[in-house]
Amino acid sequence: MSPRSAASQIQQMLDMQHQMNTKVHPQWFNQDFAWHRAIWVECAEMLDHFGWKWWKKQNPDTEQVMLELVDILHFGLSIRIDGQTSFDVISQTLASELEQPTLGDDFPQTLELLASAAVTKQTFDANAFAGCMQQIGLTFDQMYRMYVGKNTLNMFRQNKGYKSGEYIKEWNGREDNEHLMDILHRLDSQSVQFAKEVYQGLEQAYPA
Repeated sequence: MSPRSAASQIQQMLDMQHQMNTKVHPQWFNQDFAWHRAIWVECAEMLDHFGWKWWKKQNPDTEQVMLELVDILHFGLSIRIDGQTSFDVISQTLASELEQPTLGDDFPQTLELLASAAVTKQTFDANAFAGCMQQIGLTFDQMYRMYVGKNTLNMFRQNKGYKSGEYIKEWNGREDNEHLMDILHRLDSQSVQFAKEVYQGLEQAYPA
């Protein structure tokens, strides 16, 4: 994918992230939310899905790791949105950084670089994020598809009473994330109505 195309899709994700954050709190810019903390906590949760315990047999749950990486992207985009820099500039900067991955010796070490930047500098290290993508086999197109899907699911959750506790996260014995992946697998991410189609798929699957 060309840097221009990547920047265009990142700008779409920035727009969606701003809308999502505004849905959660209309004045989210002024709340000083700890996005960096959300990143390193997600990193720790991701390691459990990847497997790091040498004293027991573990097999990486690659799809779940990818979903966790996309969750981190939500927080990373939120850090980069500062209320002053245009989305066009932010998207071009991120596109450039994602083209230059920082790599540790293996996936857990690269993930620790991402977590370390969040803990010590309260920043989103997009280079280390790109390194994690590369080592887990997550392409930019997959990331975009999964981001739009997860962002749409987050908006769906809010509309169905997530903050008030009314939302049902498990449907027919499966979590909503699993239903989301089913929907994403059967839709065309190149469709101009992609996000709308994901939302419609969730509406159809959600118990009335």
